[in-house]
Amino acid sequence: MPIEILMPALSPTMTEGNLAKWTKKEGDVIKAGQVIAEIETDKATMEVEAVDEGVLGKILVPAGTANVPVNKLIALLLKEGEDKKALDSYKPKQAEAPKAVAPAASGSAPAAPTAAAPAAPKLAPAAATMAPAAPKAAATSSGGRTKASPLAKRAAAEFGIDISQLIGTGPHGRVIRADVEDARRGGGARGGIARRHPVEFVQIPHSNMRKTIARRLTESKQTIPHFYLTLDVVLDKLMEVRAALNGDAVAAAGKEGKPAFKLSVNDFVIKAVGAAMKKMPNVNVSWYDDAMVQYNNVDVSVAVATPTGLITPIIRNADQKSIAQISNEMKDLAGRARDNKLKPEEYTGGGFSVSNLGMYGIKQFEAIINPPQACILAVGAGEERAIVKNGQLVPATVMSATLSVDHRAVDGALGAEFLSLFKRYIEEPVLLFV
Repeated sequence: MPIEILMPALSPTMTEGNLAKWTKKEGDVIKAGQVIAEIETDKATMEVEAVDEGVLGKILVPAGTANVPVNKLIALLLKEGEDKKALDSYKPKQAEAPKAVAPAASGSAPAAPTAAAPAAPKLAPAAATMAPAAPKAAATSSGGRTKASPLAKRAAAEFGIDISQLIGTGPHGRVIRADVEDARRGGGARGGIARRHPVEFVQIPHSNMRKTIARRLTESKQTIPHFYLTLDVVLDKLMEVRAALNGDAVAAAGKEGKPAFKLSVNDFVIKAVGAAMKKMPNVNVSWYDDAMVQYNNVDVSVAVATPTGLITPIIRNADQKSIAQISNEMKDLAGRARDNKLKPEEYTGGGFSVSNLGMYGIKQFEAIINPPQACILAVGAGEERAIVKNGQLVPATVMSATLSVDHRAVDGALGAEFLSLFKRYIEEPVLLFV
């Protein structure tokens, strides 16, 4: 009897995936451990290894198929010596339905305090949900004829203006004489005419990652009572320490004469968050209906923008690692995240998140909590500001940091104490080395 190959669940949140590629073809001999396919999950593209040995008898789901449910039969494997005729009479077994996954897609939820995942709302057909209302400025009807008043048509003919290229401002997008005169004042037939694309819009199907992001962030804003704490942090000492550590005398000990590391402000932020979490374990928690979960390890999730969406690779044991270790690990994780090469264990879990938009010049923002975590720190750009020091107005490099907090798990005073401790570590970076 042929061996069934089912769509695997490659991440805790995966209920379906895209079968991106078959690396083996029908008739190929398969050995256990060989890569047979590539699957796009909600977070990354992952390789699927064969569990059994045999001959790939029949591919039932072709490469490029999207939204294949977990546990769906995708191929049949013939055992050694088994005839291909067995495929013709084979009747698939009843595939087990995929198990429901808790809404905590980051995976840090332990088994005991599980929370029931709300049913995902059914989406209306794409044509109904995505088609925008007909723009008022449409100058042409569905039959391709230009909708224009008789006066506008005569004026266009008189001035030599192509009326089909005008944007109508009259009722239902009709071109009126004033539109023709505006085009004439703008340079006749070539100037002052907005040329519209003949296709008003295109539909871009949601990727699995985008669906997961939408579901989780909607769930977070609807079910988690957020509150926000913001303070300013002076970066002058940190910038001096960073420059000294990145100098040739310290960092030039890597391979091929290259620096062993190049520290960023974000690396210091991750280390400071880890150090503060170590001293204040009460923020390293998750809220569940029947219990509060407090994590024993300090794992910091860091938001990384990729071409397909946001993902949060994790710096494990951030409190125990040096800033140089954090820097090199973060560069590796971020690079592989952008290439969809992360393993599930590299983005699943984490007790606290950091989101930094400072490199885009964003001064301050409020991030949405990444469930089931209780806190996320939003970091803005470091910029020169005037501050008062010892009664004098002096210039300083200042960064705004905003802590988003789940009020069910962390109270206001506790969140404020944590943020103040983070500020101390950033403003006195020597404390991160002791």
